Amino acid sequence: MTSDREHTISDMTKSRDFPYIEMITPLTQEINCLDIRKISEICISRISALIGAKLASLYILEDQTDILHLQKHNHPFLINNIVSLNQHPAPPMVIAARTRKLLQINNIDTYSKPTIKQSQRQFADNYKKTCCIIAPLVCQNRVVGVLNLADKIGDDHFNSTDVAVIELFRQLVGASIGNIKLFEKTQHQARTDGLTGLSNHKTFYDSLEKEQRRTQRYGGKISIIMADIDNLKPINDNYGHKAGDAAIKFVSNKIKECIREIDIAARYGGDEFAIILPNTSLTDALVVSKRMVKEIADQSIRYGDKEFKLSISAGVGQYDASCCAGDITKNADDALYCAKQAGKNNVKVFEMAGAQRG
Repeated sequence: MTSDREHTISDMTKSRDFPYIEMITPLTQEINCLDIRKISEICISRISALIGAKLASLYILEDQTDILHLQKHNHPFLINNIVSLNQHPAPPMVIAARTRKLLQINNIDTYSKPTIKQSQRQFADNYKKTCCIIAPLVCQNRVVGVLNLADKIGDDHFNSTDVAVIELFRQLVGASIGNIKLFEKTQHQARTDGLTGLSNHKTFYDSLEKEQRRTQRYGGKISIIMADIDNLKPINDNYGHKAGDAAIKFVSNKIKECIREIDIAARYGGDEFAIILPNTSLTDALVVSKRMVKEIADQSIRYGDKEFKLSISAGVGQYDASCCAGDITKNADDALYCAKQAGKNNVKVFEMAGAQRG
């Protein structure tokens, strides 16, 4: 079976402009990378120049939301930063993305496949010419972005060779963006816990060492919370391990609700959690810890037709850059142990001097 790329290259070699294949070859090699900034620059500056397009914009599709986000452009005027694939009526870029087919439009005012109304073209008056190419970037039959090219230099429309060039590049760029997305997903999975979406044990220590280096350079202290689910074993025994997983997820969600974006929450292991609070006083860290304990104790969790209560115990401490990561986690863990011994569902504090208070 002949691929679309082979058809595209064949069409180009049959054209009278075949010699400018030599200009394409180095670009195809450069695009094969995991650097979205480099790919964006090639799309906006060099691919557009190759076919004589004055204006270019590159959008990347966010899979979860079906929203195209502007990655890079060279327009001297305002254009949309985001474009939803679910909007109606659909603008030309959305039409191209939904169909996964390149749109070559010689005169957008008279175009009828489909008809594109003025109301669907928010910035129509900014363009000097009525021609454009809208190229969905496809990887494994899925749209990953869109490359828009407009205002042909020296002509009123883009020719068949221009289209053949973009057909080739939209596949190559699409494959590279798809590889970047896959690489980022793999990297994310390596850093996070699969059940909760929190950082994993290794990422916690990497983050803690990073915060220690920051305090060494700029001063300040780090507060750490270690928390553990009370009596998870009876839940596993009575309702099954999936109910136990639901309990762990419930607690992780409550922890995320109680902390800031700059804080780092991790599933430390099993039913134990660790939270890094940069530049946070011990008093504020204690407030956060008590809020977590109360939020979880005040609510019931439902799993299937079962309903049960949960609680956590927590240990909290504050540390400066002179402490090593192992000592920090051990001290916070010791405070957590004291909270367990004191009857669970509470918080204990580890102080640098070695004294502990409730």
